[in-house]
Amino acid sequence: MRLLLMSDTHVPTRARDLPDRLWDEVDVADVVFHAGDWMALGLFERLEERSTRLIACWGNNDGDDLRTRMPERADAVLDGLRFTVVHETGASKGREARMVAAYPDTDVLVFGHSHIPWDTVADNGLRLLNPGSPTDRRRQPHCTYMTAAIIDGELRDVELHRL
Repeated sequence: MRLLLMSDTHVPTRARDLPDRLWDEVDVADVVFHAGDWMALGLFERLEERSTRLIACWGNNDGDDLRTRMPERADAVLDGLRFTVVHETGASKGREARMVAAYPDTDVLVFGHSHIPWDTVADNGLRLLNPGSPTDRRRQPHCTYMTAAIIDGELRDVELHRL
């Protein structure tokens, strides 16, 4: 199962649209994750229509139009792995311990907000993934997104892509 992870797209304030390369990834992904800060309902509708399956939440910059279409926290089980998608996780210091306490029944936590890519594993095995932003690199050297795969019930091949 091929996964695509993105967050903080901020369309149309930071970009007019997603990069073409990211739309190409949407077309081949079995599941697309978006961890909030869409900014435009139109992007959500286009991504929902084009994705085989979309698992998404709203972010702090999203208005009521988006908040009525998706949850603040999205949960899904894929091939036995329990995923949670949220926008904010707070400061980086102590993040793993806080997220273990906040999401005890999650195997993989996808989050955004900082625009800073993150890939760590907590002591209990919780995998924390932030794909960065494909449209607003902020203080990072590149705009980014992630891909991964689920093979035999395991998360594998997690890769950060630069745009």
